[in-house]
Amino acid sequence: MAPRTAPLMYGRDGDDYVIVASKGGMPKSPVWWVNLRSNPSAEIEVGSERHRVTAEEVQGEDRDRLWKLMAGIYPSYDSYQKKTSRVIPVVRLHPAS
Repeated sequence: MAPRTAPLMYGRDGDDYVIVASKGGMPKSPVWWVNLRSNPSAEIEVGSERHRVTAEEVQGEDRDRLWKLMAGIYPSYDSYQKKTSRVIPVVRLHPAS
């Protein structure tokens, strides 16, 4: 599979990066999330730095906490969730070892 670039907003939770697979509240998940579910290894670029990461969908209370974090960064996430019947995934990107 060829590498793809998808500019995304992110938050931080300790050493991890947090992203949201919102696709603006559309009924289907963004293609980058479909790809990460198939292969959770990725490389991200933050500023001029590149990091190898492993993606994990966050569930339960941790998802709720991180959703609030991300909605604080970008309040439109809440309106995106109201537009769709799917639960918008919150994704944690762990630094790869």
